[in-house]
Amino acid sequence: MSSYKPKIEAKRWDRSWEKDLIADWESSGIYSFGGGDGPVYSIDTPPPYINSPIHIGHAYTYVWMDAIARYRRMKGYRVLFPLGLDRNGLPIEVQVEKEYRISPRSSSREEFLNKCRELLDKYEGVTVDYFRRLGISFNSWRRSHEPGGLYETDDPEFRRLTQETFIELYRKGLIYEGKKTVNYCPRCGTTISDAEVEYEDRDTDLAYLRFQLVGGGEVTIATTRPELLGACKAVIFNPEDDRYRGLEGRRAVVPIYGREVPILQHPYAKPDFGTGLVMICSYGDSADVQIFRELGLEPTYLIGEDGRMTRDAGPYAGLDVREARRRILEDLKERGLLVKVERIVHRTPVCWRCKTPIEFIASDEFFVRQVDFRDELLRVAESMEFHSPRSKELLMSWISSLSEDWPISRKRFYGTEIPLWYCRNCGERILPPTGRYYQPWREPPPVESCPRCGSRDFVGETRIFDTWFDSSNTVEYIMGFLWDREFFEHNFPASLRPQGKEIVRNWLYFTLLKSYLLYGKAPFRDVWIHMHVVDEEGRKMAKSLGNVVDPGEVMERYGAEALRSWAFLEGDITEGDIRCSYRRIEGHARYLTKLWNLSRFVSSFPVEAGCEPSTDTDRWIIAGLGALVERVNALNDGYDFHASMEAIRSFTWDVFADHYVEMVKERAYGRGFGEPEQKSAWCGLHTVLRNLLILQAPMLPFVTDAIWRQLYSNGSSIHTQRYVDHVDHDPSLNGYTPTIIEFNSRLWTEKKTRGMSFMDPIEAEIPEELSRFEPDLRALHRIITPARTP
Repeated sequence: MSSYKPKIEAKRWDRSWEKDLIADWESSGIYSFGGGDGPVYSIDTPPPYINSPIHIGHAYTYVWMDAIARYRRMKGYRVLFPLGLDRNGLPIEVQVEKEYRISPRSSSREEFLNKCRELLDKYEGVTVDYFRRLGISFNSWRRSHEPGGLYETDDPEFRRLTQETFIELYRKGLIYEGKKTVNYCPRCGTTISDAEVEYEDRDTDLAYLRFQLVGGGEVTIATTRPELLGACKAVIFNPEDDRYRGLEGRRAVVPIYGREVPILQHPYAKPDFGTGLVMICSYGDSADVQIFRELGLEPTYLIGEDGRMTRDAGPYAGLDVREARRRILEDLKERGLLVKVERIVHRTPVCWRCKTPIEFIASDEFFVRQVDFRDELLRVAESMEFHSPRSKELLMSWISSLSEDWPISRKRFYGTEIPLWYCRNCGERILPPTGRYYQPWREPPPVESCPRCGSRDFVGETRIFDTWFDSSNTVEYIMGFLWDREFFEHNFPASLRPQGKEIVRNWLYFTLLKSYLLYGKAPFRDVWIHMHVVDEEGRKMAKSLGNVVDPGEVMERYGAEALRSWAFLEGDITEGDIRCSYRRIEGHARYLTKLWNLSRFVSSFPVEAGCEPSTDTDRWIIAGLGALVERVNALNDGYDFHASMEAIRSFTWDVFADHYVEMVKERAYGRGFGEPEQKSAWCGLHTVLRNLLILQAPMLPFVTDAIWRQLYSNGSSIHTQRYVDHVDHDPSLNGYTPTIIEFNSRLWTEKKTRGMSFMDPIEAEIPEELSRFEPDLRALHRIITPARTP
């Protein structure tokens, strides 16, 4: 063999090196958002809720976001890529109640809030550590009030921004208070918006009840909510249902309560559900709300904020909903008014946080106007480019379906306080000036006396904002609205919002709404919507199923780079759910071994600065590289890092390693070739490898940087290099690639079939069209016949 010795001494990639690389990146500050002449590229990443460590879905999507940031940084942009942590809202309150066995109503507000902060601080470190280990290139790991600094949504400055947006919208007349029918979660004890209502198919009872008709006769009506009989104000049937045409205009008597209600035609009634007759109550579901409004019916609210029946429920007042349902069915049965009960699967509206079935109650709340602006919001949404384009319909459909204004007040505790005080004497509202964070429940108003009546007796608002009213401010916050208004005005809207499809109708939509109401334009230029990570069978991951893949365990077993390799090679999460298992991650990690071995081989040969290839074989591989560079740049610009990484892997493994390296190996070692041809081989090997490392550095930052530092730098990171966007090449040479691959594969197969070693000579003819590559092909296959038949 040759005396050439690999410059890369280690025989395999070692995941323990990731820690040293992370330390170097952080100490050198190469990802910080500082000065520079390049344009700003801003990424409004979703702040994960930190009441538990990040899951594999977080890991997958954040390394994609990281690749976007790294790519744009290497393209010369000043990349604004801060880490945000969501610490507001109901989840932490629920967790505090469980862990400390206290509730905000059984302890002082101050004590409860302190316990929330204590628990959040406990969990935050784990989340940050996972992101660090994954190699996410956030601008900073330090909390600071400046672009690029780590931020938390319960920081007083973030809450100040939330209150300032409220004050501005209030002054514009875009916020009002009123008593309306709202979605209410009895478990959470608060109003929730339409965007926070989910639907689940649940087993439930369908009760068939006898209604007497005024003037004689009876009908049977099926319902899943018999406890709402006292709120029944009408009975409907479908206009196409011939069975009930004779009932229109007649009246039915509500069982137990004895109230007469009209029987009407309405298309909402489904002839094939129950008996085809439907009782319209206030309120069993959102359809009831709409029908009441449409028909001008006066609602009766039978369920209160405590989840119990109100006094209007008569004999069932004070009972919880389930007990009231059981008791009323017993009473109906005793009176001979219960025909039967069937078990069915019913589409049930539930709270998106705790999955408790919601109720529809009347409540005084603050609302943001949105229904009046549907058309304008659709127009503004059109100005954003979606990746993939089909995900745009998720937002457009939601906007088109808006029928109620956004309730933003919540009767909870750990969140941003509504900045209002009320005069106890005359009820005048006191709206403070902007400039600081207010806590009205614990501090006096910014006035000494009431401007209307002169009273000095005030009470502060105790409610907080919907957490989405906070989260919809992330783009303003990261772009310095509070501390660098000039920077904000010059760079808003942000370049990109990456997020999951499950929060399109809340986080994306509410950010769009507030941006339009405050600034008259969209908050982002591009929107990247991802789907979910599921198990190998396509199921949602859950502890109960035993199919959870823990990113922490993945990093312990295989390293962060293996997880990143899986994330980019497994599939495009904007097009569909991504399947995951430890086996799949381990399988994709094989590419790292291939890249390391390939680089180690190339490191055996000197790096010739400014070299030019002199043989057709070397010019051919550089032509392939040039085409790859053009394709990868186009794919990266469109956020398709899966197709980009797959193209790089395919070229690296299937063309460069399997064919080119084998073809030039003899020449690189100087066996049977002169010095010019040998140096040309070195040039081809290093030119391709050097550029391949740069091309995949945004996706695989660890292994590429480790190789780069040993081969092509004086200690500087690959991540400080400019991304390659062009390689001089002859495109016509790419036409030879399929023929070269076919020829090499055919001879290797023939040798294997005949029981020959690949080093054994073989009689073969080189096709005429490959004659320009003849020297390297003959050396590779040990061809002993003439190149062509005369």
